[in-house]
Amino acid sequence: MKEDNKNKINRRDFFKLAGAGTLASAAALYGCSGNKNNGDSESAALGEIPTDKMTYRTNPNTGDRVSLLGYGCMRWPTRKRADGNGDEIDQEAVNDLIDYAIAHGVNYFDTSPAYVQGLSERATGIALKRHPREKFFLATKLSNFNPGTHSREESLAMYHRSFRDLQVDHIDYLLLHGIGMGGMEALHSRYLDNGMLDFLLKEREAGRIRNLGFSYHGDIEVFDYLLSRHDELKWDFVQIQLNYVDWRHAKEVNTRNTDAEYLYAELTKRNIPAVIMEPLLGGRLSRLNDHLMARLKQRRPQESVASWAFRFAGTFPDVLTVLSGMTYMEHLQDNLRTFSPLVPCTEEECTLLEDTARRMLQYPTVPCNDCKYCMPCPYGLDIPAILLHYNRCINEGNVPQSSQDENYREARRAFLIGYDRSVPRLRQANRCTGCGQCNPHCPQGIDIPAKLQEIDRFVEALKQETL
Repeated sequence: MKEDNKNKINRRDFFKLAGAGTLASAAALYGCSGNKNNGDSESAALGEIPTDKMTYRTNPNTGDRVSLLGYGCMRWPTRKRADGNGDEIDQEAVNDLIDYAIAHGVNYFDTSPAYVQGLSERATGIALKRHPREKFFLATKLSNFNPGTHSREESLAMYHRSFRDLQVDHIDYLLLHGIGMGGMEALHSRYLDNGMLDFLLKEREAGRIRNLGFSYHGDIEVFDYLLSRHDELKWDFVQIQLNYVDWRHAKEVNTRNTDAEYLYAELTKRNIPAVIMEPLLGGRLSRLNDHLMARLKQRRPQESVASWAFRFAGTFPDVLTVLSGMTYMEHLQDNLRTFSPLVPCTEEECTLLEDTARRMLQYPTVPCNDCKYCMPCPYGLDIPAILLHYNRCINEGNVPQSSQDENYREARRAFLIGYDRSVPRLRQANRCTGCGQCNPHCPQGIDIPAKLQEIDRFVEALKQETL
């Protein structure tokens, strides 16, 4: 795949580079103190952001010149509704973010009917409608996850609703969403037996879909099966999870996952462009523990810790775009600096990142990517907020193992105060009934009720000082 930038690296050289080391926004990641403003700001890159230096990659199937930084629309900013009844997307903030992104060269926007509890497509459509259609490429998905939407009628209704909400007459990049979740049985139910894949292929022929692909989550049998039919189906692109941890350690994070090294290699064999999701591993690679963060900051002190993960994903020559769910302007600005232009990782840096991945896996964080597919909880829990708070405290050393730990008092206080600030009391883990409704929707295969109960026991032990 051609890269329209001076920083070029061919496929053979990159495989040599990646193998030599044995080998964002992120969502807002708040410290255990509950301070919502620190995020990754302590390591944010400085300097002006150029408007004409974005790195682009060319889609070999269509000739599309796509920005290497893609905007993931899963985590649009929200605000309280005026009537106090829940949250709504902050449309003005979305407009500002999209305007700024386009002004700085971003032209790929990825959404879904499932994002932001069904509100993302409409908000994205409103913001993008204010720009000429030729200024952006729009990606969305057929997100017929629930058994009730597997019927042809419900799936067709979802597909047509996407066009209405996005206010377009064609979709540039349409994905079969969450392939692998539920295995081959789900693939047949969602796309094959109901004729939806045949329908989408005809839509591509008619031009209403310009590129047809799928996003992969979990079951390698399904991935291999769909690629085995590439000569027949001619996939235009495939979306995979790739970061410097999942490159060779995916199963250590989640036993259902497959190493990105394998996924990427299978795509390059067939000259299928790769779209990258979760380059920050759900934000965890922007908030490493202090020791690992210091090692990266020592090498590139003026750049954010998150930039290392984005540079790693963007270094692969057959990557078309790297998605980042940027909720806040500072995340967008930091990522723009990383890709304007991209400086590919060197062999030495890949070795450092592999070592960082190995060290990171020594810390028992929960593999939550903050996708919010588990939401809403019927009992009102804020599941992602609970799990992310727990992960943050692990990374910051605020999960004491015993009351005999040297920093027990400080860690106990930080965990409990941060918990109450991050998660309202009525939405905390002690409210979990164990109904299990969330489990089938988790792409990472987390046993969510079991983990929530474990966290609740830990919280009670801290409160009662019985560790």
